Amino acid sequence: MILKEGTPYPIGSSIQQNGVNFSLFAPYATEVSLLLFANEKDANPITIPIKNKSYYYWHIFVENCKENQLYGYRVFGKFEPEKGMYFDQSKVLSDPYSKAITGDYSRNLASLYGQDNISSCLKSVVINDTFDWGKSKSPNFELNECIIYEIHPSGFTQSESSKIIHKGTFQGILEKLPYLKSLGINTLEFLPIFAYDKWDAPKGLENHWGYSPINFFSLHNDYFVQKNPQKRIEEFKEFIKTIHNEGFKIILDVVYNHSTENDYQGPTYNFRGISNPSYYILDKKGNYQNYSGCGNAINANHSVVRRMILDSLIYWVQEMKIDGFRFDLASILSRDEEGNPMKNPPILWGIDSHPLLSKTIMIAEPWDAHGLNQSRNFAGDKWGIWNGEYRDIVRKFVKGDLGTLPDFIHHFTGSEGIVQGRHFDFLPKRNIHFITAHDGFTLHDLVSYNQKQNLKNGENGNDGSNDNYSWNCGEEGKTEDLSVLQLRERQMKNFISILFLSHGVPMLLMGDEVMKTQNGNNNSYCQNNEISWLNWDLVSKNNLFLAFVKNCIHIRKKYTIFQYEKFYSTIKSTKKPYLIIHGTKLNNPDWSYQSQNIALELVYEPENEHLFLIFNMYWEELEFEMPTGKWKRLSDTNLVSNSEEIFQNKYKAFGRTVILFEKMY
Repeated sequence: MILKEGTPYPIGSSIQQNGVNFSLFAPYATEVSLLLFANEKDANPITIPIKNKSYYYWHIFVENCKENQLYGYRVFGKFEPEKGMYFDQSKVLSDPYSKAITGDYSRNLASLYGQDNISSCLKSVVINDTFDWGKSKSPNFELNECIIYEIHPSGFTQSESSKIIHKGTFQGILEKLPYLKSLGINTLEFLPIFAYDKWDAPKGLENHWGYSPINFFSLHNDYFVQKNPQKRIEEFKEFIKTIHNEGFKIILDVVYNHSTENDYQGPTYNFRGISNPSYYILDKKGNYQNYSGCGNAINANHSVVRRMILDSLIYWVQEMKIDGFRFDLASILSRDEEGNPMKNPPILWGIDSHPLLSKTIMIAEPWDAHGLNQSRNFAGDKWGIWNGEYRDIVRKFVKGDLGTLPDFIHHFTGSEGIVQGRHFDFLPKRNIHFITAHDGFTLHDLVSYNQKQNLKNGENGNDGSNDNYSWNCGEEGKTEDLSVLQLRERQMKNFISILFLSHGVPMLLMGDEVMKTQNGNNNSYCQNNEISWLNWDLVSKNNLFLAFVKNCIHIRKKYTIFQYEKFYSTIKSTKKPYLIIHGTKLNNPDWSYQSQNIALELVYEPENEHLFLIFNMYWEELEFEMPTGKWKRLSDTNLVSNSEEIFQNKYKAFGRTVILFEKMY
């Protein structure tokens, strides 16, 4: 074996002529050794002390090293937790920059200081990024035209009811592409696909959502048919290539706010054992700051960590052709190295201004687990935000809470003023609207349970949100009462109608289109089973509801007024969309505290679009005056199936319904 000095850049392992360069950021280490494994079971690797250090970086070049080479590091230094130092040379550490991770490992073994884990450790893999993308390109549409489907990579097809060959994999998703295309969505937002620790869950359960990342460059192995690490990378690229060719954009839910190493009692996989004070936000006594609720918080505004996050984003965009990212608990990225909120966080401006990310969709979950909401830091023209206020007020309004009507109309029409930007006005095209998401009740359970049912999670029911703004429509959980079932379905249709007619970007949760239930579990992160998986039998069982959802998506795509980037005018205009607000009587909306009904007239003359919307969340039938002319009914949530009839002058709206009309010329 021929060894050379190597170079500090590129960071990680990189294939070069005649071999591989290895570079590791470890500023406080006293020694570093590179370990080369023959296979996943190898407990006697070749150990190479690295003698070359350029400032922060340890580096070496190994001739004749190739793709699929397994490797790891031992990093030596002081163990002084009170100073934030957690060096443990008994641990084999994976490379934070490795593009693949493999090997069986023991979480318990990795958590014990001084216990050698070489017999059961994660191993990094040398990867060759070469791939023929051919003429494949991302579909050419903007965020305001996206119809997002939040999807779990394995849960979508894991169930036996999917009746496909490659269940629980990206290949399985390709087998179900006809379904996704028929639904009408055009953007898939995947729950985390970075390599994560599936054992980061209560004993006997398995982490399913993936919000426990090991690093930010590797894919989670369980989602692939191929066993060879290099082949998995190629399998994923083929998946992206096919998805793009079929007209879909891909957004990844990314977790740059914490890692699976948890607090000081957690396992040591990489960051902690390499440079703990660099990678994590610590207090002056070396304690972990837990802004994520998961034991630690990534020190995103440290210069080198900031570079790593940017390098990760660029890798997924350039090498994997990803179209966008949704940042989990993004407000943590706005905290400085001591955890204080910043007005101008370097990492966020780095993302916002990087030319290689200029066409990339960026969506922030603008809060963190400690209640910090930094929506203002995502108020540039580039960022979209998950609009939690929209979710909550729509739930309250449809449930029938009094005093919610003004706020409902405010958020339905784009949430003007919700965020005051530094240099840009926050426009409706940056609102990501959702009623439900992975975190919380499904749509079916939102109208079926007043209380969460989380005992199976093994946390004594203490996990999951208590503020769900749900209503069981008269009975808790499963019922045979036909009147309750009919009301629940009507309420679900109301939610779907509002979601796709709102002025913003809609996101539909996987399975909501067929009334998927989790039996009241509103935090199924540790349920890798039928609770979380999509039951494909529901597609035929609830085919009429599915048809209703498809029609709502079709309507949204048909009328350009719903994709309009700016706010509706409240003054009649021949150039841009305008809005007229009515009540049961024309031009006479009831804004009182008790009011539960409103009607909207939406007009976009250049596109010849003229629509009339009725919202009756009162429990009894109300008669609404209609503007002059003939109106074709496009949708009524009280109908079993859609029936396009013509009406004029007035319309009787059943209690708790949403109705949409189009003017006939």
